[in-house]
Amino acid sequence: MNKSDGKMLLKIARETIELWVKEKEKIQPQNYPEKFNEKTGVFVSIHTKSGELRGCIGYPEPAYPLIEALVDAAISACGDPRFEPVNSEELEQLAIEVSVLTKPELIIVKNLNEYRKKIKIGKDGLIIESGFHRGLLLPQVAVEWEWTAEEFLSSTCQKAGLPPDAWLDENTKIYRFGAVVFREK
Repeated sequence: MNKSDGKMLLKIARETIELWVKEKEKIQPQNYPEKFNEKTGVFVSIHTKSGELRGCIGYPEPAYPLIEALVDAAISACGDPRFEPVNSEELEQLAIEVSVLTKPELIIVKNLNEYRKKIKIGKDGLIIESGFHRGLLLPQVAVEWEWTAEEFLSSTCQKAGLPPDAWLDENTKIYRFGAVVFREK
């Protein structure tokens, strides 16, 4: 993904959000690069201009073509259940962020304490799974909050609805992924 791709992804996400919020219609993107048809994980984040999160939804796995996943994630982010739905009055005050993900990779360790050293803050995003619980945090979250690797692990556990130290349970699976992040100015 290059800068030009990022501008197009942001444009499509913005148009998707605006059409959905105003008309409840799903956009049918046209004239996009062939690589947008490749299956890729993607997240769309919606922030206020002051930086507050208004919605963040996506697909961690490369299960759908990027263009389809982008449109679905943008629509879903408008109604992220953690927040009030995005409304048309605030559209001009919002900033969109698109994160295109690499395929999640299971982190293998011999000793559970090795996780701290295997995670690269600012480079890795995390997915933590245990039983029916699953939580994901994008790579930029750890940077924004200035977390250590241990704080990132604990916060991802909490996002999954698990105790903060669940990453030290041998039945917990931890995956990492990378992301190319594009933001509106």
